[in-house]
Amino acid sequence: MDQTTFDQFAKIDIRSGTVIAAEIFPEARVPAYKLKVDFGTEIGIRKSSAQITDLYSPEQLIGMRVMAVINFPPRQIGPFMSEVLVLAFPDSQGRIVLVNPGVHVPDGARLA
Repeated sequence: MDQTTFDQFAKIDIRSGTVIAAEIFPEARVPAYKLKVDFGTEIGIRKSSAQITDLYSPEQLIGMRVMAVINFPPRQIGPFMSEVLVLAFPDSQGRIVLVNPGVHVPDGARLA
């Protein structure tokens, strides 16, 4: 891998967190939820907008482990300020599937 490319990737701060609140985002143009994710004591709680309504309900999201980029600039989405980018993949039907660490890691653990 080109060193410049790796150096750019290394600047992206991807952390694990736990969803502590999820609610419908009625003002979003595309169906979405407003999430609050706990990234532990060092980083704290951050907000995100996520277009994950096809596979998840707000109740299912509470307590779910997720991965997110925490060092991108905040992004205004309608009346909501999204502070982190929760990571996900589209499945074969285009539904968004959240990325999670698979086994328990502490909130705030950095992708290694």
